[in-house]
Amino acid sequence: MHQGHGVSQGPLSLAHVWRQPPRLLIVDAACPSWGRVCSNLCEALQNFFSLACSLEGPSRMPLFSMYVVQSRHECILPFVQVKGNFVRLQTCISELRLVPREGICQQRSCLNLAVQDGLQQFKQYSRHVMVSTAPSSTSVEITVLTCQSGKDIVKQLEGELQDTDVVSLRRLQVTEISRGDVLESMDSLWPSQAPAEELSADECSILGIDIELQIIENDTVSIESFFKAWLQDSGTDQEHLHLLLPSQCFSSFSSARSEPMCLKCDLQERLLNPALLPGTAESPGGDFSSFYQMAPESAASCYRLRVIKALESSGVCESVTYGLPFIIRPTSCWQLDWDELETNQQRFHALCHSLQKREWLLLAKREPPSPGPSQNGPTSTFYIIFPSSSLTMLVKTVATCELLLPSSFPMPPEDPPEDILRSVENTLDGLEVASTYNPLEIKSHLYEHLRSILSKPQGLLSSGRELRPPKQVGRLHPHRARATVPPLPLVPSLPPSRAPKMPAAKKASSEPVLLLSDDEEQLF
Repeated sequence: MHQGHGVSQGPLSLAHVWRQPPRLLIVDAACPSWGRVCSNLCEALQNFFSLACSLEGPSRMPLFSMYVVQSRHECILPFVQVKGNFVRLQTCISELRLVPREGICQQRSCLNLAVQDGLQQFKQYSRHVMVSTAPSSTSVEITVLTCQSGKDIVKQLEGELQDTDVVSLRRLQVTEISRGDVLESMDSLWPSQAPAEELSADECSILGIDIELQIIENDTVSIESFFKAWLQDSGTDQEHLHLLLPSQCFSSFSSARSEPMCLKCDLQERLLNPALLPGTAESPGGDFSSFYQMAPESAASCYRLRVIKALESSGVCESVTYGLPFIIRPTSCWQLDWDELETNQQRFHALCHSLQKREWLLLAKREPPSPGPSQNGPTSTFYIIFPSSSLTMLVKTVATCELLLPSSFPMPPEDPPEDILRSVENTLDGLEVASTYNPLEIKSHLYEHLRSILSKPQGLLSSGRELRPPKQVGRLHPHRARATVPPLPLVPSLPPSRAPKMPAAKKASSEPVLLLSDDEEQLF
């Protein structure tokens, strides 16, 4: 949530592009379970990339690569820039649909070879294009998507990757797609972490990093929600917001001169801004939205909101709030010690509990980043903070007198005529009544609209260069994206007479030259 006073809004720099980590997806297409997840997975990927490729501003997902593992491991998409490559990503998804759904897979899994191959490919890519980027950009996040037992896959990878160089591996995650239908609960549709006690600390520390296990349901919405988490800023290098409350805030919200209580928080988007998508309704951005479009001013920059008074929840008119809502939660910044994190979370919890009990909201004012010599500082922005029954709060921008347009709300002199009232009530009785609003049940056909725009030839940066034959000798699938490194040996322990033939590039050089498309070369 680092606001841009003095931050350039011109062309994107590498600091913008590499804020999110590159991602490698390894799809375990083991038969026969692959047949029951293929359609849902491909549809979810298609929907997700129609969003990721359409969002304006800095790329939230700069690089993506995909491997599929069945009887052998195969790179069906080398690392590519996500923005401007929707057609190439669509071709990759089409190829994933063609992976056989029936048959007998070999006993030995090739998942570890896909991980090693992906790390090697990423190192090759990094040497050529990542010259002066942030340290976090030199590591990749790998997700293994499987229909098999996630615990078994974790133990298997731990045993087979012990001697692997994982310096460039930021995180390794195993995501199990479980059996089951679409869940009725909205909250249950979002990915859920497997219980921590299922994997001991010793089991997860062999590689020097934790292998995370996650379980999601086998339906398009759940899988799509898992991928959408890649669009959120989940970094923990620094807290996003400091909420300053008077020292006696829990007994009185009157102004106090003593040192304020500071709650350190993170901000999370609740919605994607429609204004960042082509052809959709425009929406006021709100003051926080700039964080997702600009790099931080400095390592110490963050929002500071000072609470100035409490408001009764019944006394706030929704018509004076504007912009996109953001969620406030206790920070998970790794630079804070455990005692401070725990105390901060307990204070946050107590504040939510107290506000709900009193039925209060908070009115807060944003403090300027740093006091300047000039008396004419930046304009003030005010916010309303709403508590919730969970360990989160909601913040929305609220109007000030300068923005308010005149309006009157006259009270009706008497009740409406009885016959008109009865007619309207009969009409309302015919409506279906729901206890809650579930956005997952309402679709606007946005994905279809975005795909129609992205699939047009004029939407490509350079379609001619992308489709021309590759400058590589050998037999290639006509629509197959070129892998940047040759695949690793499938089963190294096999006798020479039974060992699979390796590509000519592998024999020619143990460390081949990375091949980039002309479009990718021009980006750096």
